[in-house]
Amino acid sequence: MNYTPKTKDFFQNVFDVVRLIPKGRVTSYGAIAKYLGTGGSSRMVGWAMNASHDVKPKVPAHRVVNRNGMLSGKAHFATPTLMQELLAKEKIKVNNENIVDFEKHFWDPVKELGL
Repeated sequence: MNYTPKTKDFFQNVFDVVRLIPKGRVTSYGAIAKYLGTGGSSRMVGWAMNASHDVKPKVPAHRVVNRNGMLSGKAHFATPTLMQELLAKEKIKVNNENIVDFEKHFWDPVKELGL
């Protein structure tokens, strides 16, 4: 992927939103895209999460899952189980790669941060 200045700005905006997700809560790629006014760019939010692992300040990418609560980004962590382990530290249970009680843990930036 070619990281143009516009892409870098988008990634930084994604990182800023992800840093606001409270511990013990999760959101989706699509919810972040919608909050940023780019509802059709959830895949690009995923690319931002893939590029976030060495960003400072730290980006809690483990709190971003797909629209069904599935740990779809787990392959991009240092180990295959790290995403689930980080969520478990925040008291979020995962079963078969899906967040248990996803609706209870879901943090919607549109509602929480306002538009």
